[in-house]
Amino acid sequence: MKHPIKCLLLGATLTATAGVAMAGKANPETLKVALLPDESPQQIIKQNEAFQDYLEDELGKEIKLVVTTDYSSMMEAARFERVDLAYFGPLSYVLASNKGADIVPFAAKLTHGTATYRSVLIANRNTDVDSFADIEGKDMAYGDQASTSSHLIPKQHLIKQGVEPSEYSGHHTGTHDAAATAVQNGHAQAGALSEPIFESLVERGVISKDKVKVLGHSAPYPDYPWTMQSYLDDDLKAKIRETFLGLEDKAVLEPLGAEGFVAVSEADYAPVRELLPLLER
Repeated sequence: MKHPIKCLLLGATLTATAGVAMAGKANPETLKVALLPDESPQQIIKQNEAFQDYLEDELGKEIKLVVTTDYSSMMEAARFERVDLAYFGPLSYVLASNKGADIVPFAAKLTHGTATYRSVLIANRNTDVDSFADIEGKDMAYGDQASTSSHLIPKQHLIKQGVEPSEYSGHHTGTHDAAATAVQNGHAQAGALSEPIFESLVERGVISKDKVKVLGHSAPYPDYPWTMQSYLDDDLKAKIRETFLGLEDKAVLEPLGAEGFVAVSEADYAPVRELLPLLER
C-alpha cells in the first residue's frame, strides 16, 4: 500500500506540472502561425516576412510561420492544436470548425474599403471559351477542394448561370496559382481562383493576359479570416486583436494586399456555410 502522504505529494506535483503546462500553452514564448497554402510555400513565406517581423515586435514573441501541404492538413493542425494562429480561407475555416477545431475568427483584411472578395473565372485565349456557357464539355481547373474562391464559389456561380458540374470536367490542381497556370498552359480550357491572387499573379508576370482572358466574377463573399485558438490567454487574445486591427504600416500591409484589418466573428461566415452542400456535387 502506498503511503498516503506520498500519494498526496505526488498528486500535488502532477497538478502543479499540469498548471505550468497549461500556462505555457495559453501564453507561449513562440506563436505558431499557419498561412493558407494558396501558392508555393516559398512564395508565401517571402510575402509574409515583413508581417512576421511586425508581429514579433508588437507581441514580444517569436513568430514561427507554418505552411502546410494542403488545406486538409492545415485544418488538422488547427484541430489538434499544433498551431496557435491560422489564416484560413472562408470555407476551410468553416470546415475546420465543423470538425472540432476550437478556433475563433477575429480579423479579416480590408481591401478597396471592404472585407469581401470575389472569385474570377478565366479561360485560355486559344480556346473558344468566351462565356460561362462555353465551359460545357470543357476541362475546368479548380484549386483545393476545400477552397472557397477556387472551388465552391465559382461552382455555385456556374450553376446560377445554368452550367451544372456534370456538364464539364472539373479537376483540382491544389492551389490557386496552379489552377491559373493550368489554364495558361492549356492543360485546362477554363479555371477559377481568388481575384486578389489572380491580380497578384498578373502583376508579378506569372500569368499573362495575352494568354488568359477573364470570363467574369462571382458575387462578393466574406474575406479570409484570421483565427486564434480558444485556449490562448485572454490578455494575449486581446493583444493579438489589437495588433491586427491597429496595423497601419503600408510597408507591412502592401505585401498582404491589404489596406488594414477589420474585426470579424463567426456570424460573418454564415453565407459560406450555405455553400457546403456543393461539396457533394
